[in-house]
Amino acid sequence: MMNRDKPQSAQDTFMQMAQAAGLRGRLLVTVGILMLIRMGIHIPIPNIDRLAFADAVAKNSQILSFLDIFSGGGLSALGIFALGILPYINASIIIQLLTAAIPSLENLQKNEGEAGRRKLSQYTRYVSFGWAILQSVFIAGFWLKPYAYNFGPLFVAQTAIALVAGSMFVMWASEVITERGIGNGASLLIFLNIVASLPKTLGDTISFVETGNREAVGRVIVLVLLFLLTTVGIVFVQEGMRRIPIISARRQVGRRVLAEQRSFLPLRLNQGGVMPIIFAQAILSLPQFVSQFSKNQDVANFVANYLSPGRSGSWFYSLVQLVAIVFFSYFYSSLIVNPVDVSQNLKKMGASIPGIRPGKTTSEYIERVLNRLTLLGAVFLGLIAIIPTGIEQALGIPTFRGLGATSLLILVGVAIDTSKQIQTYLISQRYEGMVKQ
Repeated sequence: MMNRDKPQSAQDTFMQMAQAAGLRGRLLVTVGILMLIRMGIHIPIPNIDRLAFADAVAKNSQILSFLDIFSGGGLSALGIFALGILPYINASIIIQLLTAAIPSLENLQKNEGEAGRRKLSQYTRYVSFGWAILQSVFIAGFWLKPYAYNFGPLFVAQTAIALVAGSMFVMWASEVITERGIGNGASLLIFLNIVASLPKTLGDTISFVETGNREAVGRVIVLVLLFLLTTVGIVFVQEGMRRIPIISARRQVGRRVLAEQRSFLPLRLNQGGVMPIIFAQAILSLPQFVSQFSKNQDVANFVANYLSPGRSGSWFYSLVQLVAIVFFSYFYSSLIVNPVDVSQNLKKMGASIPGIRPGKTTSEYIERVLNRLTLLGAVFLGLIAIIPTGIEQALGIPTFRGLGATSLLILVGVAIDTSKQIQTYLISQRYEGMVKQ
């Protein structure tokens, strides 16, 4: 028996996770697939000088370093899962942008129910497959050319097929985690890849302290405290919520007259979670991707100086990043919460917001509140992503390469979402046990 007034301890939570058969199975599926993905990252593609390529990734290319972090080191290791989940993320961005622009896709998402969402998922897989082919051919034909032992059409074809097959397997694995495991599969894979890069990041920081002086130790302490404060801010944004009061009208059921009931409509401060950050980073990586092979030196220099993290003109990069985060926050908020639909549902249930007329006035009120919340959450997310990076550059600690705050946002956000889903399963298991008793 659980005491309602007594908070549940972590030990009780782990015991319930071990005892709940359904949750235990989901956890085993999730952990098993994540281990399989990590093993595949270290299965190398043959006929390539991997040491020289890994050195080039670490020293010469910001875009390759960014992609390597989000692939868990698979790109620098040139494993068969080098592309990882990135093609699927890019395809999701494309499909969601097209959904807002094409009425037929919007109808599939909003009015066709589960069948429509399955069709959109299938379209996302097709786009992901095409995007993986483009990326694989580009990487095999251009990036790997100086490092291939026997470069030629056969090498390009074999390498591209291996990369595409690995990317499709990772996409399938992420969907299996989403359906049969715990949490969002794509987010968990990115979480795992960032965690896999932390030992190297910590090692670089320790080396920086050992080769420096007392001032270097003070800089690292300041950076650690800053990241702890950033973590608190991220939790505040992720858990922030506006509760709009709702009153249900009196109803008569048979001879009984049910009194009006008071509840609330929860609107999160950050509706999109970590996805605005991931999408913003994916969009910002495109100019760097193109500039690697641009014949116009002025364009390449502009991208290197102003659209790359950790450079002298990174203030412009931070500004563009902030705008992208705000845009994707509003975009995701419009997809998740439709004020008109919420207003219609309240009207059908006989509920209303105190002081607000049902119908159009209610939808306008919800939209106004939602826009304010989204703006606050988006600006807060952007500042959390930008300020630690600027201070990191001011302190002269290059171990995070300008991506530390963004990685921390993703780590904390995914951890919160996954823990909430686990708690939801535990509560459902508890209620099922009470019903059986």
